[in-house]
Amino acid sequence: MGVEPIGIITIALGLYCMALGQAATIKAFVTLSLLGAAAAFIVGSSSVQPAHLFLAFLALAAMRNRQSNTPLLDAIQFGRPGFWLACLVVYGTLSAYFLPRLFADATTIVPLGLSDHPLTRGVVPLGPVTSNLTQVVYLAADLVCFMLIVAVGSTIDGYRTIAIGLIAYAAFNVLFALVDVVTGAIGGQDMLQFIRNAQYTFHDNDKVNGFKRIVGSWPEASAFAGTTLGAFGFTSTMWLCQRYSRWTGPLAMISMVLIVASTSSTGLVAAPVCLAIFYITAVLRSGVGADSSNSAAVAVLAPVLALLVGLIVVLQDRIFDAVHSYVDLLVLSKSTSSSALTRGSWNTSGLQNFLDTYGLGAGLGTARTSSFPVAVLSNVGIPGALFILLFTLTALGPGRSAVPKSFIADVRSAARNGCLCLLAGSVVAGPTVDLGLLFFILAGLAASRPEVMSEATAPLLPLRQQSGLPAPRRSG
Repeated sequence: MGVEPIGIITIALGLYCMALGQAATIKAFVTLSLLGAAAAFIVGSSSVQPAHLFLAFLALAAMRNRQSNTPLLDAIQFGRPGFWLACLVVYGTLSAYFLPRLFADATTIVPLGLSDHPLTRGVVPLGPVTSNLTQVVYLAADLVCFMLIVAVGSTIDGYRTIAIGLIAYAAFNVLFALVDVVTGAIGGQDMLQFIRNAQYTFHDNDKVNGFKRIVGSWPEASAFAGTTLGAFGFTSTMWLCQRYSRWTGPLAMISMVLIVASTSSTGLVAAPVCLAIFYITAVLRSGVGADSSNSAAVAVLAPVLALLVGLIVVLQDRIFDAVHSYVDLLVLSKSTSSSALTRGSWNTSGLQNFLDTYGLGAGLGTARTSSFPVAVLSNVGIPGALFILLFTLTALGPGRSAVPKSFIADVRSAARNGCLCLLAGSVVAGPTVDLGLLFFILAGLAASRPEVMSEATAPLLPLRQQSGLPAPRRSG
C-alpha cells in the first residue's frame, strides 16, 4: 500500500476539521468528494479516494454529536431508504462472490477489472475479476455516506451545513475547470498531477477540433460533465428558491456553460433534460409572492428567450453552422464513431449477460457497460434493480412534506433535482452500479427530516391557561 501526498493532506485536514467541529468536517467531506481523479492511498491496482478516506472523520464527528446517533440507526429501519440501500449492498456483496463462480463460462463479459482469462476481442468468459471487491467497497461506502448525511441532516444546523457544503462543491468544481482550461492553454497540465494520481485511465489531454476537453478534477470529460449536471441541478434550484442567490445563480449559469463547452456528449445529451427539470420546478414554484419572483420570472421569460435564441441561431448562417457542426460532432455523428460503437457493444454484451444469468446478474463489479440501467441489470439483475428503484422512490419521493417554500422544503427540492440530473447523465454514460458519493450526499439530504426531529424535541406547552392562581392540592 502506498501513501500519496494528497492522502497525508487529507488526514491532516481531517484532524484539523475534527478540532473545529462537525460543521467544518461536513463541508470538507462534501468538497473532497469532488476529487474524483485523486488517490489518497494506492492498494495494488485500486485507489482510495480522499473523500472515502475522509468518511472516517465524518463518522467520528457524527458520533460525537448525540443528536445524530438515533437518526443514524433509524436510516436503515425497514421501509426507509437506507434499508433498501443496505439490501442492495448485501445482495451486491453476495453476487460479487457467488454469481461469477456459479455462472462461470456461461457467458462472455466485457470485464470491469482484471480477469484471469486473456482478453479476446475485448471480452472474456464470465468469472471473478478484481473489480468485484472494489465495487463492493465503493457501494458499502455509499451506504455509510448516505446514513451519515441523513444523521447529520436530522438537525436544522446540520441540514444547512450540508447545503452550504454542496454550494462549495459547485464553486470548487468551477474553479478546477477554469484551472484545467488555463493550464491546458499554457501547457502546464502537470500543475494538477497531484490530484490526478489514481489508478485510472486518464483523458486529460484529449482535444476535439483543436479545443481541449474540460476534465477539471476528474479523469475524463464525461465524468466531469456528469457530476457538473448534479451541481447545476442543485444550485439552479436553490437560485429559483432564492436561497443564497448571490452564489447559486452565477454557479448554476457557469456550470451549464461548462457542461456545454466540455465537449462531452454525455453532458450535451443530458443538459436539455436538466433544463426541463429546472423549468418544471420554476413553473410549480412560481407565484405572486416576493419569495417566488425568480421562479415566476423563469416560468414567464424562459419560453420567450428560448424562442428568441432559436430564431437568432436559425437566421444567422454563421451561428447556425457553428452550432450544427458542434452538435453533429458530439451527438449526431457520435453513433458512427469508434467510441460509440465500442460503448454500444458494451451495452449489448451487458444485456446478454443479464439474459444468460436468468435475470440474477453476473455479479457486482463484473461487467463493464456504458449506461447505468444496463449496468444494474447486467451486474445485479432484477433483485438489484428492485432495491435501487425502492431506494430512489423512498429517498427522493415526497414523504412527509415540510412547510411549502420553507428553507427545508427548498433545499429538499434542490437535492432531489440534483439527483435527477445525475441520473440523467448516468443513463447516457454510466459504466457501473455505483453512482458516486455526490449522488448519495444529495439523496441523503433529500431523505433527511430535520422538521420531524425539531417537533420531537420541542418543549411541551401547558394546556391549562396561566391564571396566576395557585394550583389545586392533590389529596392523599
